Amino acid sequence: MAFVIDATVDIDAPAELAWQVITDFPRYGEWNPFVSECRSSLVPGEPIDMVVHLGPRPRRQREWIRSHTPGHELSYSMKPVPLGTLSSLRSHTITPIDGEHTRYESHFELNGWLRPVVVALLGKHLQRGFAGMTAGVKQRAEALRAS
Repeated sequence: MAFVIDATVDIDAPAELAWQVITDFPRYGEWNPFVSECRSSLVPGEPIDMVVHLGPRPRRQREWIRSHTPGHELSYSMKPVPLGTLSSLRSHTITPIDGEHTRYESHFELNGWLRPVVVALLGKHLQRGFAGMTAGVKQRAEALRAS
């Protein structure tokens, strides 16, 4: 059974602005409490390098772009550990509600026989981190719209 963290939030800003927030990696440190640094070409198969705040110290994390549909969807995952030990999937999806409102869906899942150990050690930090990032996307997009 996977460990899953899903969140959906409606944003009072156009889809293009919400997408800009998600993909403007150099500005993550200004609004994102979970991922303070991020770099990627967004090309499937290429890396996404992040500094993630899990616990007392930031950690460098390298994952791999799985899919990217500009303006709509981005997903990435860790390099699977052999023998089904551990795998992950992270996705961001933007859906226009109308011209001025957007739905943002955040998804994370962790699978593998090592999952219970990782969840025991980091589960609360992961939940807090993804909740903070989801709220941050909404706040940032709405602030940019207001400016």
